[in-house]
Amino acid sequence: MISSDVIRGYNDTLILYMLLERDSYGYEISKNIRTLSEEKYIMKETTLYSAFTRLEKNGYIHSFFKEEESFGKRRTYYRITPEGLMYYREKCAEWQVTQEVVNKFIKEL
Repeated sequence: MISSDVIRGYNDTLILYMLLERDSYGYEISKNIRTLSEEKYIMKETTLYSAFTRLEKNGYIHSFFKEEESFGKRRTYYRITPEGLMYYREKCAEWQVTQEVVNKFIKEL
């Protein structure tokens, strides 16, 4: 399991990644992050929804309501914006540099 302290600065990146291919809603995004990380990272609901608020406030995502045909209830869906795509690319580049720096201090013992 990954410590939330280690990955905190990249929660936005994970969420934006999940929105690259298609619009999605909170539970589905959370479940897909958990699955893709092979259960090594589980994003708490409070973390997820505070990230949605921050990302939307910054113009990186857009929320909208969609009726669920099978359940007959309304869900909040999220869509990445062009600004969000730029931000995602910046965070990926930043991650590459972060990895390079940290790898210089990792040693097999």
